Amino acid sequence: MSTLGSSKATGAGPELTQQAGMLLGQVAGYVGTRTIQLGLRAGLIEAFADTDEGLTPDGLAVEADIDPFYAEVWCRAAIATGLLERDGERLRLAEHLDDLLLTGDHPAHVGAVVRIFEHPEIFDRFGERLATGERTWWDQCSPDFIGGVAATGLPFYVRLIPGGLRQVPGVADLLQGPARVLDTACGAGAGLVRLAELYPNVTITGADGDRTSLDRAAKAVAEAGFEDRVELVHTPLEELDHREEFDLVINNISMHECRDIDRVTARVHRALAPGGWFVISDFPFPDTDDGLASVPGRIMAAIQFFEAQIDDQLLPRHVYDDLLTRHGFTDLGSAELAPVHALTWGRKE
Repeated sequence: MSTLGSSKATGAGPELTQQAGMLLGQVAGYVGTRTIQLGLRAGLIEAFADTDEGLTPDGLAVEADIDPFYAEVWCRAAIATGLLERDGERLRLAEHLDDLLLTGDHPAHVGAVVRIFEHPEIFDRFGERLATGERTWWDQCSPDFIGGVAATGLPFYVRLIPGGLRQVPGVADLLQGPARVLDTACGAGAGLVRLAELYPNVTITGADGDRTSLDRAAKAVAEAGFEDRVELVHTPLEELDHREEFDLVINNISMHECRDIDRVTARVHRALAPGGWFVISDFPFPDTDDGLASVPGRIMAAIQFFEAQIDDQLLPRHVYDDLLTRHGFTDLGSAELAPVHALTWGRKE
């Protein structure tokens, strides 16, 4: 590495040079992330996605109403990051990046994940509370952050409904006839709307302990015209008070946040009708060092900085097998929908 000089001149062996390269690679990744965040926030990536001809930096400055010199600086960083490719004198967005970064309901969308790490609720607040270990909860988070979390959860719902549910034995058929579905920790309502759109014979209940999220869900349900088929319940999942009412209960990327995961599972079991299914859709947190060092593992490790502040952590997928078995569920199964997304399911006898 030219920045270090030769190992002979510095007295450094190849191991030091290798480790220095690893650290600088982390810095380069940070630069790329910030470049993408800036491009999303300022509409620069969207400007490229909106044109078939590509743009010059000066053209980007006009389209996005930004300084021409700054446009050129961002474009160079975007080329270095792999966002942009040269096409003669113009630049184009690299293939598939419009879906990956801008299409929120695409099953492979990652733009919301890139944006969520901008928020102070993750790294900044964790650093501020590092010495005290002070905890927080969703009602102390900004509406923008809650909205950002909802956006990161949307691709999970897209993968879960209908593709993930089709992998659970009998559930696809169940959802065609009159059925009752409970979405626990329904958040801003994306799953409720998808269920109502895709399964017209299903009645749906959404339960969540966060009032701000439920207000967002109510708005989403009303705008989609499904108020007659979707009921919202404001309750912590530990206090869920239904008995043998539902044919299917789902939980999307929230089971790990339960204050008392066993109590929640017992409540879900009681809420299910005999033969009903409980489907847990969540991050499969690695339980080995090699898994942590993978790209999905590193992303999930970053999520843990926020999860720690609300007094929980992501869980390895096999933990849910043990959980469902403890509470009498049978016919357990699992499936991987993406490197950061796994399903676990069980049936109430």
